[in-house]
Amino acid sequence: MNAVIAAVAVMLILSLLRINVVLSLVLGAFVGGLTSGMGIESTVQSFTEGLGAGATIALSYGLLGGFAIAIAKTGIPELMIAGMLKILKGESNRKGLVKVLIFFLIFVMSILSQNVIPIHIAFIPLLIPPILKILNMLEVDRRIIATLIAVGLIGTYSFVPAGFGAIFQDIVATQVSEAGMAVSSRDVPAAMGIPVLGMLIGLIIAFAVYRKPRHYKHSEVEMESLNVNVSKFIMFSTALALVISLCAQVLTDSMIVGSFAGIMIMYFTGALKWREADEILSEGMKMMAFIGFVMIAANGFAAVINATGHVDSLITNSLTVLEGNRSLAVFIMLIIGLVVTMGIGSSFATVPIIATLFVPLAQGLDMSPLAILCLIGTAGALGDAGSPASDSTLGPTAGLNVDGQHHHIWDTCVPTFIFINIPLILFGWIACVFFL
Repeated sequence: MNAVIAAVAVMLILSLLRINVVLSLVLGAFVGGLTSGMGIESTVQSFTEGLGAGATIALSYGLLGGFAIAIAKTGIPELMIAGMLKILKGESNRKGLVKVLIFFLIFVMSILSQNVIPIHIAFIPLLIPPILKILNMLEVDRRIIATLIAVGLIGTYSFVPAGFGAIFQDIVATQVSEAGMAVSSRDVPAAMGIPVLGMLIGLIIAFAVYRKPRHYKHSEVEMESLNVNVSKFIMFSTALALVISLCAQVLTDSMIVGSFAGIMIMYFTGALKWREADEILSEGMKMMAFIGFVMIAANGFAAVINATGHVDSLITNSLTVLEGNRSLAVFIMLIIGLVVTMGIGSSFATVPIIATLFVPLAQGLDMSPLAILCLIGTAGALGDAGSPASDSTLGPTAGLNVDGQHHHIWDTCVPTFIFINIPLILFGWIACVFFL
């Protein structure tokens, strides 16, 4: 049996059975290593060597969580939503308007976080926890929020050539060119237009499916008073911290430096009180610790998958029986991209793995450059939404589960897989066949 399929299958099945995602990744990695014949010692060595690659991400998200909680404690997020609550109070006929405003705000922030304000999922712990108060009052199903954020993140970097989108599209074009097909990153948006349209259609369907009210228990998150008075100095200090944090992150390309700079500005301006700082920062780090551990384990998992060498055999064995059937070949390659990305948890890391194998095969099938770009871009993005180890799913869960009422697998990964990955496969296949 192919080691990649075995490893990903074990990881996904255990996750669906509500086994902790970190344990699922570890067990899946060992199953993959042993299935490939690597042996216990080689599997452990590969897994351990891969863990270090996730340390930077874990520390980044830990500091980010501390920064987010520090900002939340100033009371500014409460002021942001106070106006919406005033609209809601005694005006039940305006609930629809408030829902639209919230959905629009979250979707726009998801898009801007990839380009104009390139902070990726950093906005989630700042924006989502305070908004839960309103979402619970409106009985909004949080699964639609998870899907909305994932579409905003993945659709934007797949289609918009700026910020993280420029990085992703440059990776796609570079890897395709190095594999033997000369292309330009300028062509990637045109190639990805139809697949992204599929994601948007999936989002519309998700709105229809999750339109019914869903009741969540009242908890401390909802019962906190919103009558918060924030001084102009605190507002200025917090805004300054956000600006400096963003500038530091953009200049250094490091979320660690950006978060650290923001925290220090809040320290020295007094927006974050020294005697409360340790407790506040620890609370924020605990909130994001789950993401950190999953990302570390996911890097170990990915290292084992690469060490097995079975990605190559998975592709060649799948395509040898096709006898030149280009449409079916495209579909199988998209499914392989889905399997690989679901395991690794990163579309950015998946593209270099599959491009070196897919491009020669696609050239052998006489596919056009635009069709190849569409194939690689879509195959890379596939799985990012539904993977338990992806920051596109871990981020929404971190924000939506602050009160313990949102399950990572069943409330984030499963809905995003159904309403993003399935339409992406369908429309990606249509686009590739159209560009042939």
